[in-house]
Amino acid sequence: MRYDPDLFDDLPEVDIHDLSRNGRDSSSRNVNQGEDSNVNSSRGDHRNRKSNSKRKMSSRNTKDIKNPTSIREASIITYLFLLMFLGMILYFVYFMSLKSDSFIASSYNPRMTAQASKLIRGSIETSDGKVIAQSKVNADGSVERNYPYNDLYAHAVGYTIKGMSGLEKTENFSLLECHSSFLLQIQNDLEGKKNTGDTVVSTLHSKLQEVSYNALGDSDGAVITMDPSTGKILSMVSKPDFNPNTLASNWEELTSEDSTSSALLNRATQGQYAPGSTFKIVTALEYLREGHSLEDSFTCKGSYTNDGYTVHCAANEKHGEETTESAFANSCNVAFSQMGLTLDQKKWKTTAEELLFNTNLPKSLGTSKKSSFAIDGNADQATVMATAFGQGKTIVSPAHMLLLTSAIANDGVLMEPTLVDSIRSADSSVTKTIDKTKYKTLMSKEEASVMQSLMRSVVTEGTATKLHSDAYTAYGKTGSAEYETGSKDTHSWFVGYCNVNGRKLAIAVIAEGQGYGSSYAVPVAKKVFDTFSTLEN
Repeated sequence: MRYDPDLFDDLPEVDIHDLSRNGRDSSSRNVNQGEDSNVNSSRGDHRNRKSNSKRKMSSRNTKDIKNPTSIREASIITYLFLLMFLGMILYFVYFMSLKSDSFIASSYNPRMTAQASKLIRGSIETSDGKVIAQSKVNADGSVERNYPYNDLYAHAVGYTIKGMSGLEKTENFSLLECHSSFLLQIQNDLEGKKNTGDTVVSTLHSKLQEVSYNALGDSDGAVITMDPSTGKILSMVSKPDFNPNTLASNWEELTSEDSTSSALLNRATQGQYAPGSTFKIVTALEYLREGHSLEDSFTCKGSYTNDGYTVHCAANEKHGEETTESAFANSCNVAFSQMGLTLDQKKWKTTAEELLFNTNLPKSLGTSKKSSFAIDGNADQATVMATAFGQGKTIVSPAHMLLLTSAIANDGVLMEPTLVDSIRSADSSVTKTIDKTKYKTLMSKEEASVMQSLMRSVVTEGTATKLHSDAYTAYGKTGSAEYETGSKDTHSWFVGYCNVNGRKLAIAVIAEGQGYGSSYAVPVAKKVFDTFSTLEN
């Protein structure tokens, strides 16, 4: 083995005399320390084990301290999963509350398609027992849908070809569900017969539906009525209409680009019209909410000009000195344009939206269009003046005006509108009854009372005196809505209600292109009120 001096460079220097002295003392110390060595050895081992344990613990603790970046990433992932979970919960709630009914009733729902092949589709009846839609089984076993009254209930009942509409659509699930007795279902199965779906009993009343249809005559437009205390829709008419029995053969003609009739459109719920002077209900309510009085005075000379924009009363009639109340009764555009200029636009919009403008109408009406109120705080004076008496950019549907009128008749409370009274099995057992439900309070009882008084004055001394009757007390507001700029042609409007010994019927009428509300729409409403007054409770 070769000597390498570098191996000893790091050894400490030792004095040789110390080594000799230590050698002489070592034997004596060894005798005295013999017993102690075991103790010291034990203590040393204990200290070593303790030291090693501390080092291991320190090592573990060091490993347990994670990188801050990793902690942050883990937190982000956790929050993302939490947000996804909450999103799923919110969508589930949204789907169940708003979309589930339409999904279940959809003709594209595979379950419904399967049900339709196994069952005979149930019937639809009026509240007074008239069958208005039924399924007929032919000799060859095929089934066809039949509508005994042809076009009388066309838009309310709807159709089942090329998609669905009306009650056929909204009640599709009920019509394809069978709640007949178990024994009857077994009997039909044994005899090779299909079971029959449940019957939908609608809220429509045959006499009110018939008079609404006939009263509108040959005019395009809509008539829709409702019991303000229950929300039941008692009649729904839209013209032009169609015959659901021949719809399959007429489909191309009705839906072609050349067709201008829009016969499949339900004008009662989907029609979009300028409200004309019926909107003065909204303007008057906001005017009074802002602290003005029914006794405020106005001077009408037949026209009024402000900021280069001129407003005319119907036929340029000069109403002279008026109060807020008489201006409402006479439907004075001059007075209402001046009222509009005093209003806080943002508060006006708030009131309009509380009255269901710019919002979806109750889904129980089926497919309906949202009304629009465009004043937003920055409108010019001309727009404000026109809007105040129902022109400008304001758009409504007859159904919306019906709901507003019904709330006034019901002391400010709007009931949930419904077209369904109950569901009944094929063996006549009632399986479901639709209870009346409050939808929303549109105004206070005191405000509704004031509006009732104003609408009563329209009948007693204003533009709807033709509604006077000893059989009922009528309330309302007429309207004439221009629908083409610069044209003198107008749609004829009436909204109101009648009271027959505590029973009330609200109505909205629009007759397209028929002129003043007092000349066409009011007589339509009168025929409906007259019929209603003869009905038993």
